[in-house]
Amino acid sequence: MNCEVCQLKELEVEHFEIREVLRCLLHTIVFHRALGLIRPKDIDLELFEITYVQCGEIEVEKKIDEKIEQFMSWVDKHPNKKSQICLSFYEVKSKQPSWFTNKIERLYWEQWYINLNVTQPAKSQTSKSHHSKVVIDPGEASEERSARRTMLEASLQEVLFQIIKFVNEKKDHVPPITDSVLYFPFEVIIPSSSDSAFGMDMIKRMLHTGHPTMLG
Repeated sequence: MNCEVCQLKELEVEHFEIREVLRCLLHTIVFHRALGLIRPKDIDLELFEITYVQCGEIEVEKKIDEKIEQFMSWVDKHPNKKSQICLSFYEVKSKQPSWFTNKIERLYWEQWYINLNVTQPAKSQTSKSHHSKVVIDPGEASEERSARRTMLEASLQEVLFQIIKFVNEKKDHVPPITDSVLYFPFEVIIPSSSDSAFGMDMIKRMLHTGHPTMLG
């Protein structure tokens, strides 16, 4: 099976921006691969002048939020690191059962790599007590943060256009639509808790080749 891969432009974000950025990107991708009678829901970002669309499916929202919280935990343990999140769409196929097991396989047909560079604000902009809230200094520091926020908003818009462009141009690999399905099955892979580069490389290799993952 042909598996299309989209590497999204890297975004430089601070810790408090991660949730909004990931919700925006993950929901946008899933929405553009949605099927059937979904209930689209417009969401306005609080940190940026950007509106995106969700499928309106509670299970999708729950699944994405759970993965974002897992990623936040990883970021807390691995600060100031570049990271990659992979959203994969797949088909589920039953393999020929054998006498000892009945396996199903996931055939991956599309993957999206979200690339984030999580940074810390400059020391002059944080409180000495290392409190989690960002303290904005007057004058130059405030202008720098405003300029950085403007740049991130523009970059986020650029990535959203990248998603839409990919969806509109890459269609031949999308599986046939099933009437009873509202959205294609998907999974979200975050960096491993051990931060193993080898483990992530193996996952990438498996996804890029389109080889199925065996499930019990």
